[in-house]
Amino acid sequence: MMKRWLTVLSASLLFLLGGCSYLNTASVTLDYVKEATTYVTTLDHFAAEIPPLIQQVIDNQPAADELRAKLQQMKNDIQSFNTLEVPETVNAFHQEIIVQNNLLVAEIDLYLNDINDGKLNPSTLEKTDLLQPVQEITSIIKQIQKLGAQVNETLGA
Repeated sequence: MMKRWLTVLSASLLFLLGGCSYLNTASVTLDYVKEATTYVTTLDHFAAEIPPLIQQVIDNQPAADELRAKLQQMKNDIQSFNTLEVPETVNAFHQEIIVQNNLLVAEIDLYLNDINDGKLNPSTLEKTDLLQPVQEITSIIKQIQKLGAQVNETLGA
């Protein structure tokens, strides 16, 4: 009888601990989804603001300074996002985002170098793929958001 009771108690504890682990993982995943959603909003604003600003930069020092500041801020946002604590459930997605973020940083650095050298012109936007990584990241984050919706649905069920 005692052995049976211990078996039931042990099984119950394992189930409870497993459930807590699942809930913790789900919570961390949902937190990451929120961060990713905020990040994609930042990227969308960046993608919308930069092309018109580049058009204004030619012979316009205030616009060049504003562009430099926005590019540097985006680099800072990228670095912050890359260092987020990532739950195992979305680690593969996060690694894909880091690859695209690194491409975006490389493009931003090209722009910053051109601005600093006084060589930036509107054709630079046509020659580079500044916004391509933004589109890729947006696509990845949409997949993460779908995962978050599934986690939310599972927790609600």
